[in-house]
Amino acid sequence: MIDNIIAVNENQGENLSVVGDNYRIVISGKQTQGAYAVIDMLVPPGGGPGPHAHADIQEMFYVVAGEIEFKTEAGHYTAKQGSFVNIPQGGEVHCFKNNSKEMAHLLCTVIPAGLDTFFEEIGTRVEAGTFLPPEVWGEDDLKRIIQLAEKHGQKLYPPDFLD
Repeated sequence: MIDNIIAVNENQGENLSVVGDNYRIVISGKQTQGAYAVIDMLVPPGGGPGPHAHADIQEMFYVVAGEIEFKTEAGHYTAKQGSFVNIPQGGEVHCFKNNSKEMAHLLCTVIPAGLDTFFEEIGTRVEAGTFLPPEVWGEDDLKRIIQLAEKHGQKLYPPDFLD
C-alpha cells in the first residue's frame, strides 16, 4: 500500500479452493474498510457455484478469458472473453458455470465487500492455480455452509433451482 493507494502484484492475495474453483482475493474488504473486494476467479470446465442470491451485494464480473454461462430467473447469458456481467443489489437468484472445455478466467468485484470473507470461511487455502475437487458435503456440512452463507448475506438454493 502506498499511502491510500492499494497496489497488489501478481503474487499477492490469498488463493482459495472454493467449490472446485480457484479464487484469489486480490483486494479484500479488510483493505477497503468493507467498501468492496476484488476476486480473481479461475473456473475449470464444469466449475462454478450453484444458485444463490445476496440482496445487499452488487456483484460484477469481467470475463478475462474463456466463457461462462450465467443463469438467472430471467434467463441465461453466455459471457465470452471481454464480456461484463452486473448482478445488481436486490437479491436476484443467479449462478454461473463453465460449460466449455477450456479454463475460464473472471475478475469479480463485489460492493460492499463480504463475499471475500465468506470464501475465506468455506474455502481451503491452496497454492496459486491449484484446483481441488469440489467437496462432497454431508447433511451437517450443508447446514454449516447454509449458516455461513446467511451470516455473509447470502441465500443458497437447490442445484436445479434455475433449470
